[in-house]
Amino acid sequence: MNKIFPKNEHNIERIVRVLAGIGILSLVFIGPQTLWGLVGIVPIFTGLVGSCPMYTLLGINTCPISTKED
Repeated sequence: MNKIFPKNEHNIERIVRVLAGIGILSLVFIGPQTLWGLVGIVPIFTGLVGSCPMYTLLGINTCPISTKED
């Protein structure tokens, strides 16, 4: 599973992503009540998993413990 979802996010970043995702997802129920709030599922998922596919594509790693296999 590490090859599919390599850990590349710092723990603080993961918390911020989950909180931001919850805020965005709340737009489905509160405020303008638009389905665009479902976009919040993406940061929630990446925050819980600890892996960002865009970071993987760009070669970014904010995780203090590198899990890359050389």
